[in-house]
Amino acid sequence: MELKQKGQSANVGSFKQLLVTMKWTTAADFDLAVCYQRKGGQYGLCYFGDLGNLNDFPYIQLSGDEGQGDSGGDNEEQLRITKLDDMEALWILCWDYGQVQKGAPARFADSDVSLTVMDDSGNSHGVTLDAGAFGNTAVLATIENGAVGPKLTNTSKAGTLKGLTNLQQLLDIINN
Repeated sequence: MELKQKGQSANVGSFKQLLVTMKWTTAADFDLAVCYQRKGGQYGLCYFGDLGNLNDFPYIQLSGDEGQGDSGGDNEEQLRITKLDDMEALWILCWDYGQVQKGAPARFADSDVSLTVMDDSGNSHGVTLDAGAFGNTAVLATIENGAVGPKLTNTSKAGTLKGLTNLQQLLDIINN
């Protein structure tokens, strides 16, 4: 199922593992990341500086960092999620690393960033960025852990970060 427009959602259902894949060929140093909120309110972040852990909390792990130095080609980063029991919500993010360092706008409008969320049964959901060219950080999708199971929503929200040292600045983008 394709979630092409902001606000479209789909139930993810039960799973043993979710695989989130971000691909791009654009000559830009895009990074896949996930911000999470635990039940109880604490926030955390998995990104190229903290890849996470599949066997212990947060039960999320990022594959690594591709496209460094604005290299084009078949770039792909993956994020695996094995457990959502302790999570309230996850926000799947993409940022343009060089532009975040400068606090400058990203190159999303000229990019071919694509996101796919697949469960271990092979059910797949594509998410298309529907946020325009503003900002250097995009909240591509949200996974909310509700009473009837996880729900994936095309969030398509962009904002501007200046450096990656302030989690509150990232949360401001997510919550506004």
